[in-house]
Formats: sequence, structure tokens, C-alpha cells
Amino acid sequence: MQDALVAALEHWPREGIPDNPGAWLMTTARRKGIDRLRREARYRDKLAQLQEEPMQRSPAGGDERLELIFACCHPALPRESQVALTLRSVLGMTTAQIARAFVTPEATIAQRLVRAKRKIADSGIPMRVPDQSELPDRLAEILAVLYLLFNEGYVASASPERRGLAEDARWLAELVVRLMPDEPEAIGLQALMALQLARAAARFTSDGRLVLLQDQDRSRWDRQAIAGGLALLERAARMRRSGPYQVQAAIAACHAEATSWEVTDWTQILMLYEGLVRMTGSAVVRLNRAIALSHVAGPARALADVDALSDELDRYHLLHATRAALLRDLGRPDEAREADRRALGLTENPAERALLMERIGR
Repeated sequence: MQDALVAALEHWPREGIPDNPGAWLMTTARRKGIDRLRREARYRDKLAQLQEEPMQRSPAGGDERLELIFACCHPALPRESQVALTLRSVLGMTTAQIARAFVTPEATIAQRLVRAKRKIADSGIPMRVPDQSELPDRLAEILAVLYLLFNEGYVASASPERRGLAEDARWLAELVVRLMPDEPEAIGLQALMALQLARAAARFTSDGRLVLLQDQDRSRWDRQAIAGGLALLERAARMRRSGPYQVQAAIAACHAEATSWEVTDWTQILMLYEGLVRMTGSAVVRLNRAIALSHVAGPARALADVDALSDELDRYHLLHATRAALLRDLGRPDEAREADRRALGLTENPAERALLMERIGR
């Protein structure tokens, strides 16, 4: 009836008031009600798809999957639920994988997913790419989803086959940049992905063992991909609106441009992490800052910072793995092995587990 009244306000000034206004309103309302029922039926079909298997990339360009991502990132949903729902329903990550990405208990993520799906169904959130004017309000959540998807694929948390998720994330990031070419953070995320994937060939041995950055054969890095990532980063910088993804891309660029581990500009990296901490306040970012600090001020200073994060990140395996590396540098091997054992109990990544077990056995 509300829609019929709006239609009357649009038509009657131009066409005149009908002889029987009540009948006109009732007929219009009935027609609009039928249209709404049809739309809701199509919506339920799409929602069922969203709740089942993740959609595959379509040859036509992937707009359908972007529609689902934008629907999951609707402002009516709480921010943490937007990201969790998209990762689960559209991109196929398990609840356990999402919990590890958020460093949050699995039960908490499961509750967020249930509440978010109920909200989508109750609110009739449309499955479409929003109008251009609506896009900026969704950007932060979309980028967060793609960032977590990329990280999940980049570290191959479930199996080597899942590394394709990183390429999927980059492809979707490119689509977002095409939709929003003047958003420097979207371009910054695309640059970050390009710079990280440029090292993909050197990150694992032929038998799937993880190769740390300091041990990688840099001749196997994709220099063309690095150049493309640097060009994207420069394009974003020209817009003079810095943000966390651009800073992370700048950190990746420092590593990509270093001809060897020994000449890495750790002072510059530490400064970038300082800025990133101010932007995000993230405990994980503070952990990464401590790693950079160890190369500038030594392992003792860094260990103090890592220990200060123990309450916030006790369930995060990289906290304990980082702590073990610092303890090893300080000549405390027994404590280092205990920290590695703790890290081992918190990760299911086969490559990370193999590396940790090798360290524990030394």
C-alpha cells in the first residue's frame, strides 16, 4: 500500500485523480504486491545458493559473485558479521578458518554467521551490485573480505589446493578497482596482492615445504609482477589518501626491492609499521612491528613487545612462533622449543607444522 501511495503521488499530478481513487490504489497495491512476491522468490533462490557451495568464477566476468559479496556487506549487518558471512557463504571458507583469521573463538564466529543469515532473510537485502553512490559505504568491508581471503590462500591454511584462493582474491580485487577506480585503498590492496604473489614460486619447495623469506631464491621472484605492483602503489600514492592497505603494500615493496635479505631496509619497514599501528591499533600489526624492531634494535627489545601481546594473541600461532625465534636468537633454546610446541598446537597448516616440528627436533 505504501508503494501504491508513492505511485499515486507520481502519477496523479500528471494524469489527474482517477474516478475511483480507492479502486486505483487497491489495484496498484495488488500489482506491486505480486511483483514483490516474485522478487522475494528469486531472492530466496539466490539466498539458497549463497548458503550452499561457494560460487565459481563465471567466464562472463564474475559479476554474480560480486553481487553476493556486496549483499553480504550490506550496512544493515554488523561489520564483523559482514566479513564473516561473505567468507563463509560466498567464498567457501570454513567456520574454523574464519575463526583463525579473526583470532576469535569458533563458537563466536558461528553465532555471528547465524545472526547475519537471519538478518539477511528478515530484511530482504537485495542481491545486486549497489548503485555508484552506494559503493563507498561498502568499500571497507569488501576490502576486508578480499584481504582475509587472500591471506587464507596465500598461507594455504587447509591444503596446497587452497592456494588458488589468493589468485581468486586478486581477481576480485581487480573487479573492485574497475568499479571504483578512484579509491586508493582498493588500488593499494591490489598492489599488495601483486607484490606478495610475485614471490609465490619461491615460497614452497617441490615437496611442499615452506621457505621463509630470508631463505628464498630471489631469482625466482616474478620481476614483471613486482613492477606491476609498484606501479599500482605509485598510482594510489598520487591520490594522497593513505590507508592501511597502501602501507602494507609499501612494506611488501621494501622486501620486493631488496636484492638480498641482508640489504633489507628494516628501518624503513619499522617506520611503516609504526604508521600502520597508528592507523589500525591491531595486535597482529603490533606483532609484525616487533619483528621489524628485532632487526633494528635487537631481539631483547622485540621480545619485550611480543610478551606484552601474550594476552591478546595467546591463541595466535605466529605469536608463539615469533617468540620462539627471538628466544633462539637470545640463546635460550629450551624456551624456544616450548614456544614452538605451543605454536604447533595452534596451526593446521601442513607446511607450517613441518617447519615447527623441524625446529622442535633440533
